[in-house]
Order: sequence, then structure tokens, then C-alpha cells
Amino acid sequence: MSIWQPGPRPEWVQALHQTTSPDWIRLDADEIAEEARIQSGLSDFGRDLFWEPYRILVDSLNQEAQLHTLGRLLARDDLLNSLLIRLHLTDWRKRHPEIAEEDVEEPIFITGLPRTGTSILHELLAQDPRHRAPLHWEVRYPWPPPETATYASDPRIARAHRQIRLWNEIVPEFDSMHELGGQIPVECIQLTVHEFRSDELMGRYMAPSYSAWFSQCDLRPAYDWHKEMLQHLQWRCPGDRWVLKAPSHLGQLEALLAVYPSARIVFTHRDPLKVLPSVVSILYSTSFVRSDAIDPNSFLGWFTGETCAGLLDRMTALRDSGRLAPERCTDVRFADLLSEPRETLAGIYSHFGIDFTAEAETAMLDYLAAKPKARHGAHRYDFADTGLDLDEERERFRPYYERYQVTNEA
Repeated sequence: MSIWQPGPRPEWVQALHQTTSPDWIRLDADEIAEEARIQSGLSDFGRDLFWEPYRILVDSLNQEAQLHTLGRLLARDDLLNSLLIRLHLTDWRKRHPEIAEEDVEEPIFITGLPRTGTSILHELLAQDPRHRAPLHWEVRYPWPPPETATYASDPRIARAHRQIRLWNEIVPEFDSMHELGGQIPVECIQLTVHEFRSDELMGRYMAPSYSAWFSQCDLRPAYDWHKEMLQHLQWRCPGDRWVLKAPSHLGQLEALLAVYPSARIVFTHRDPLKVLPSVVSILYSTSFVRSDAIDPNSFLGWFTGETCAGLLDRMTALRDSGRLAPERCTDVRFADLLSEPRETLAGIYSHFGIDFTAEAETAMLDYLAAKPKARHGAHRYDFADTGLDLDEERERFRPYYERYQVTNEA
């Protein structure tokens, strides 16, 4: 089996790792929490439910993740940032209890298997000036709350852009897989990460103990925190509706709907046999940002055809049960979005009874025209990288192809 691998690390990364040891960078749960208290001058982190996954994650990073020097630096910074966010957002809600009264009505969630067009669809819907999408800078540095007047010029944008672009400097291939930047809409997992109940953490690190805990945990607190962040972000910078996305919502629809009963959901569809090798490569690269000791077979072990089929079957079962009314969800095929973007976008608006204005249409199509495919190079992957039997996997997904009229691409 030929496993996809990223190219050699940039010279500056190699030099750093050859001349330094990661051991001097301490990842101690109590020390990082105390540093957050000192930096902020605050002590209330909000609900205590986050402490258990936070400590499990830190232990897993120390004992299992095999982080290199940059990896430990990034991990420490991420942990500290999440704790600072909790302290500051809790403080803002105490001083301004009206934040908790903010309505988050009829948000649009985009979900589907990874690599099925969720990102580009999210970015396109975010071009509608009436819409509000969480951008990287405000999710990374949400205090003080963003304001409409300075939303496009806030100095935090440049800081956040530099922070996230470091991923691409460590693993240059990342640019061909997923665009990162301070003003690009982010997945919901970058909000729930601050509750330490997030798929984002399993993408960043090889942390099996944390992953095992996450697979059995209650995800309702993650969505409660998600809503609190949206209330905070919209308080001084509102929009008509939120547009949100994460492939992980596909397996968490019950928790999502418990917190957002008025949610509208767009399900994206693409041949799972194209999805599988692409996901393996991007998960490999995301973890490779932080560790040299990445075993790609570990991704093949848990993100399999069976995994994908299970997610799709549960989504279909939920819809067939009537718990998700047809008028509250719609389907978008990746091939249709590429070949007929205007018609596909207009169809989403029509299904949800939203006016597809000329202003929104122009903004979306202009954005798409300015974002040519593979401008950072082609994303290299192949079904052979999975080691799976092509005919068996085609048969596994036959009901899915037929139900959602998805074209086999492999």
C-alpha cells in the first residue's frame, strides 16, 4: 500500500528541530491555567465541565502525541488561548448579561462528509452581506467583542492571520488542501475547541486517550458553548442569520438540534471514494504540523468506508424519522455546485424561503471567479492510498449513490 506523505520540511523547521529539544516546553494543565488567570486578571472559567476533557487532553499530549518543538509550542499556545477565551467571555457575560439574551434564530449549518464542498459553500454563503459567518480572527481573539464599525479593520485580523499561516510554513502542502487566513470563515470545531469537546483536537494531535474519551462523551456542552460564542460575537456585530459549517456535525445532529431547534441544515454530497483518500492526506498533514511521529495507518484505521457509511446512514435515518423536517434541510451535490453554482445557490435560498438578492448573487459569483481551483497547486491523493478494495467500497455505498443521486468518481 502506498501511503501519501507530505514533502520534506522547510529548512528552517529542520534546523530548529535539529538544534532544540521539545522537553523544555512544559505542558502542565495547572500551570497553564494559572498563567491564564495571571494574564487576564480573571479567575472564573465558566462551567466546570471543561476541566475533565482539558486534563485528559493535556495528559494525552504529554504521554502519546510525541510533539516536536514547534508542536509543543503550538499546543501550549492553543491551550492557553482557549483558557483565556473562557475567562474573558465569562467576564463579559457577567458585566453584560444582555449578551445571554441574544437570539440565534434559524442559523444555517452546512455539513457532510469531509472534502465534499462544505468549505467553499460556506465561504460563498458568507459573501451575502446579510449573513454572519465566524471568521478565524474573531474566533481566535474574541475579546473584546467585535464591532460592526471596525470589523474589517480590527488589528486582531493581522495577528490571527500570522498565527494560522504558520501551519502552512511548517507544512507547505497544506495550502493545496485547505486555505487558511485571518479573514476566512472557520469550522464550528474551532469554536467548540474552547470547551475541549471538539473533533479539531483529534485532527491536530495523535492523542488516542483523548479520542477514546471524546468518542463516548456528551456533546451537548460543546454546542451550548458554541451558542454562547455566537451570542458574544453577534452582540455588537449582528447579521440577519449565521451561516456555519463543520463535517463533524454530520455525526452530532442530535446535540446540534437540541441547542438549535430552529436550525436549517444543508447536506453536501460527493462520492465517498473520493473523500476517503483526501481525508487521510489532510488528517496526516494537520497532525504533521505538530509531530514527526505520525502513523498514517492510524487514520486509515478509524476513518474508513464503514465510518463514512455509518455517518451517512444515521443522517438518513434521522431524516426519515421525521425529527428533521424536510423543509428544514436540503441537499447539495458537489458536482452541481461546481458546474452550476448560481442555480445551486439559488436552490438553497428558495428551499429555505430566503430572498436570493442580486447583491448576494453578484458577491458570491465574483468570489468564486476570484478563487480558481488549485491556485496553490493540486492536492495530491489517490484511492490506492487507502488500501481498500474499490469494488467492495462501491457496493457499500450503492444505497447512498442511489438515494442522493451521487455520481461515482473513483
